[in-house]
Amino acid sequence: MDLKLALIGALVIITAFYSYSWYAMARRKHASREHGRHEPVMPTALQTAIGFITNFFDTLGIGSFATTTAMFRAWKLVPDEHIPGTLNVGHVLPTVVQAIIYTQLVEVEVVTLFSLIAAACAGAWLGAGIVAGWPRRKIQVGMGSLLFVAASLLLITAVQESSRVDGGAPSIQILPLGGDALGLTGAKLALGVAGNFVLGALMTLGIGLYAPCMILISLLGMSPATAFPIMMGSCAFLMPVGSLQFVRKNSYNLRAALGLALGGPAAVLIAAFIVQSLPINSVRWLVVVVVVYTGATMLRAAEREKNAGKARA
Repeated sequence: MDLKLALIGALVIITAFYSYSWYAMARRKHASREHGRHEPVMPTALQTAIGFITNFFDTLGIGSFATTTAMFRAWKLVPDEHIPGTLNVGHVLPTVVQAIIYTQLVEVEVVTLFSLIAAACAGAWLGAGIVAGWPRRKIQVGMGSLLFVAASLLLITAVQESSRVDGGAPSIQILPLGGDALGLTGAKLALGVAGNFVLGALMTLGIGLYAPCMILISLLGMSPATAFPIMMGSCAFLMPVGSLQFVRKNSYNLRAALGLALGGPAAVLIAAFIVQSLPINSVRWLVVVVVVYTGATMLRAAEREKNAGKARA
C-alpha cells in the first residue's frame, strides 16, 4: 500500500471528524448564545474574500496567518484575543486541500514526512491547550513580538530572492539554500522532529509555520522543494488537532472562521493548478510592510491594555 495514500486517507478521516465536531460544538454554543445573542452565523463577503486572498498566496508559499491577522485588525473583524483561534480553526480546510495536492506532487522520504508531521501535531496540542486560555494582553504581546520575527524572515527571503540574476543562485545569501536530500536520518532527523514540535506549538499563537519550516528544512540539508509537503502536511494534521481546543473553549470568532473555511479551498486549487507562479517576491515586500505595521499595532494595543489595568487598580 502506498504510504502517502494512507497518509491522505488518515487526513481525510481526521478532517471529517474535525468538521463534524466543529459543527456540533458550534451549533450547541450558538443555540446557548455563547457565540453572542444576536451574532449572525454566515460570514460576510469581506470575510470570505479574506479567506480566498490569504489562501491563494499561502499556496504559493507566502503564508496565510500574518496576512489574515493584518486584515482582521485593519477592518476590526476579530478581537485580538480570538485571532489565534480563528486562524487555526478557519484555515483548516484550505490547508488540508494544499496538503493533499503537494504530498502527491513533491517527492519526500516517508519516514521524515511522517515524523515531522507527528511532531508538529504534538506541539500544536500542547500549545493550543495553553494559548486558548490566555488573556487578551498576553496574546497581544506574544503575537506582536512573533509578527516581527515573521516579518524578518520574509524580509531576508525577499532580499535574497531580489539578488538572483537570470534565475541563478542569489548573490546575497543570508538563509541556507538547502541541499538535495529527500529525507533525514539519525541526529538530523531528531533535530527536525524537535524543531517541528516547537513550530507546531507556535502555530497555535497565530504564527505561520511555512517560512520557519522552510528554513529548518534547508538548514538540515534537504531540498527546499520537500518543505512544501512537510509544512503543508504538518499544518493540515496539527490544525484540526489544535483547533478543537479553541472551539471547545469558545476562543475564536465563528463567523470569521467560516469565511476563511469557505473562501480558501477554491483559491488553493486556482493557485496550485492554474496560476502556479507569480512575481511572488514583489508580494513579499508588501507583506513585510503590512506585517511590521500589524505587529507594532498589536504591541501598542498591549501597552494600552497594561496602562488601563494600572488605572483600574
